[in-house]
Amino acid sequence: MCGIAGLIGYGRGSAENLEKMKERMVHRGPDGEGSWHSEDETVWFGHRRLAIIDLSPTGVQPMTSKSGRMTIAYNGEIYNYRALKEALAEKGVKQFRGTSDTEVLLEAIECFGIEKTLEMSKGMFAFAVYDRQDGTVTLARDRVGEKPLYYGFVRGAFAFSSDIGSLAVLDGFDNKIRKDILPIYLSHGYIPAPYTVYENIWKLEPGKILKVKAPYTEKDLEERTYWSMKETALRGQNNLFRGSFEEASRELERLLRASIRDQVLSSDVPVGAFLSAGIDSSTVVSLMQAENPGTVRSFTIGMEDPAYNEAVYAKEIAAHLGTQHTELYITEEDCKGVIPLLPRMFGEPFADSSQIPTYLVSRMTRDHVTVSLSGDAGDELFCGYNSYESVERIWGKLKKLPYPLRLIGGSVWESLPLPRRSYGKLVKSASPEELYRLSRERDPLMLRLPVDKTQIPYTYTQIGRDNFHEPNHDIMLMDLMMYHPDDILVKVDRTAMAVSLETRVPLLDRDVVEFAWTLPLSYVRGDAGGQRIGKRILKDVLYRHVPREMMERPKKGFSIPIMKWLKEKELRAWAEGLLAPEKLRAQGLFDADAVSQMWREFIEQDHWRIQIWFLLMFEAWYESEYRKSAA
Repeated sequence: MCGIAGLIGYGRGSAENLEKMKERMVHRGPDGEGSWHSEDETVWFGHRRLAIIDLSPTGVQPMTSKSGRMTIAYNGEIYNYRALKEALAEKGVKQFRGTSDTEVLLEAIECFGIEKTLEMSKGMFAFAVYDRQDGTVTLARDRVGEKPLYYGFVRGAFAFSSDIGSLAVLDGFDNKIRKDILPIYLSHGYIPAPYTVYENIWKLEPGKILKVKAPYTEKDLEERTYWSMKETALRGQNNLFRGSFEEASRELERLLRASIRDQVLSSDVPVGAFLSAGIDSSTVVSLMQAENPGTVRSFTIGMEDPAYNEAVYAKEIAAHLGTQHTELYITEEDCKGVIPLLPRMFGEPFADSSQIPTYLVSRMTRDHVTVSLSGDAGDELFCGYNSYESVERIWGKLKKLPYPLRLIGGSVWESLPLPRRSYGKLVKSASPEELYRLSRERDPLMLRLPVDKTQIPYTYTQIGRDNFHEPNHDIMLMDLMMYHPDDILVKVDRTAMAVSLETRVPLLDRDVVEFAWTLPLSYVRGDAGGQRIGKRILKDVLYRHVPREMMERPKKGFSIPIMKWLKEKELRAWAEGLLAPEKLRAQGLFDADAVSQMWREFIEQDHWRIQIWFLLMFEAWYESEYRKSAA
């Protein structure tokens, strides 16, 4: 796990600015750094290193291939690099300077080409490769978006980085806020790929390759897809698993064990795991312990308020499994102390409030290990969210009404006072996919944004409808293409890397993901007691290792009482300073009167809207990061 940066055609000041980019993301790689440039000084690569595999100097980057043709700056881990090494040996490539996966990846790219190498590789990564033969630079990002990669043009030059803040520190950076992305941000609390908060700066989407050819202008960018979640899902559902539920459950456990084994073995430093007492993390820790009895370190945080505390249950699970368990009880002051750190941590507005406890559990975990496995993706892959069941149930009723009647009924609902008014758009849904999208979008129009109301297209609006026979499969796909990579994985990567902790997600192994999409819906959402229960097959795997009664309790998750805190003296003063009407009017992005009304309704009537937190995170970023870069 590291941080990469690069400049192409930046000209004078390239060396100094590359150093600034690396310094901005030192947290991503505190163990070392390196720089490289092409002979003509047109292409510059920088690297910050968090040493995980091959801790010796032979793992230092940027790294040039043995022939001298290829140079790479790479962030991530290739879990099956030993298999790649064997494939290279069959081609006569047997001598390596060290034992790093970086060197294996680099030599494979030279031997097999980038697309063939990516097809062969399993891991999480973002990298840039310079080919001295044709002068091209190729960027690539892993299949599901675990590792970040930003790129764009600054001062007419191409730049890229693992950290968007590293682009904002460049001399001459004057990229304005992209105003047409604000309605989408205020709908979701994050900015979906390929967009960022800045004009002319982009996120490379998961499963994509971007080739930059000389003379390195905007016309010289060529993007293509080497792996697609949508194509994988469609292929899987057209080739359903034909075995029994028991056979599918055994196969899933086999694949998960293999994934965990690869991810634990691909490390020369201590590895642990987050344990939140939920199904997903408990499954990962259970199988990790089964593969490595007596050596697994598990970590959890708790809160004194029992409404938000799962640490007691996590401790019970850890004791049953026999892990070396560490827990930390955090206070309100601990949580509040994280808030000022968030703008720099994320580099652009990001407002999933579970970012706070995720940072705290990462910080505690980093005191003991350098790598931690996480249980993320269980809900999206195995139909676990309650909202999936809700959409299925509501759509089952709505579809019985002709669409013209739904339009009339929706208009009636929209004429009612809030909060009932917001249900109107759901009634007007033309498909279960649209129903789900509208249920996830918070209405930003209440803020009367002074921007073009024509919304730019993004993943949820582009995915189409009726891809599968089951609506749940469509909405699972929607989340795996946007919510999971652009919210969940961003949250985990940025908070963990802020304390130089590498996180790994066994459920996102390529083989696990591809197998999950072959499962009939009844295997992932099954009937029990008259209810449709999500994650059926994952629970079946878990219950071989942990008693069912230990797990069957309401999930609390990483929640914090943010509404309560914002009414208390300290945070209320902070919030009201950020949302001051005169400041918002001078800024010119939001309707100050609408914001003031929303805040008053919260303080005086206890009418909470999640957009309050979204706005606070935007304004905190604006004050801390944007004004600094614009100065």
